[in-house]
Amino acid sequence: MAVQQAVRVFRFNGIELPDPGAHMSPDQVRDLYSANFPELATAAVEGPTATGDRMAYEFRRAVGTKG
Repeated sequence: MAVQQAVRVFRFNGIELPDPGAHMSPDQVRDLYSANFPELATAAVEGPTATGDRMAYEFRRAVGTKG
């Protein structure tokens, strides 16, 4: 029997973002990518969802109104 480590994948707005490192929590990954995607600063992290050998996390933008 062989043990395989699941690969983490992060998704946002139809884009699949690679895992910058297993030492980072999903919230830390969100904070890292928020420099490139400012909408992630207030996004919620959902998941993981297992698909084969992948663990997918979804970044969902907070929905609200201005004013």
